[in-house]
Amino acid sequence: MASKSATNPRGIPTAPFVEKVEDYIATRADVEPAMRKFQEMISKYQFMEVNTQRRTLSLRDKIPDIQKTLDTVRFLKDRKNSDEPFETSFELNDTLYAKASVKAGEEVYLWLGANVMLSYPVAEAEELLQGKLAAAKESLGNCEEDLDFLRQQITTLEVNTARLYNWEVALKRKEKEAGGSEK
Repeated sequence: MASKSATNPRGIPTAPFVEKVEDYIATRADVEPAMRKFQEMISKYQFMEVNTQRRTLSLRDKIPDIQKTLDTVRFLKDRKNSDEPFETSFELNDTLYAKASVKAGEEVYLWLGANVMLSYPVAEAEELLQGKLAAAKESLGNCEEDLDFLRQQITTLEVNTARLYNWEVALKRKEKEAGGSEK
């Protein structure tokens, strides 16, 4: 049974559920257009599902990076009042690391993307990263919810298609039997 709302919270439409084919289809001639409509809707839902899966994977990659950066900023914040530098290793590329002696300062530099790096006060950087992390986690939750919703809609439409097909087969059989008994 379709939900009372016509869409989910992010605007994805709810698929119609056909309980009684007779109420949905008037004649056998209406079956083929209805089945084409359901197949088209399934294709649209599958397209949305693939895009949502890509977005989910992207978020699952980004969240640990944001968390790691936030942890680093918090570490620097804790070390800000210490005059003593600390030794650390940092990544130059995928397989190359370097050691450095670092004294925590008043600001940090964050990559924003598209080869853009900005300087932020440590407290402001922490606030920015907390916001980005919360938004990414919320977005991931929405994506996972949307994936479940899309799978339900695809299943509903596949059931509808099977019901229409079975109804048409049963109708053809009745017509054939009725035609055979008249002779």
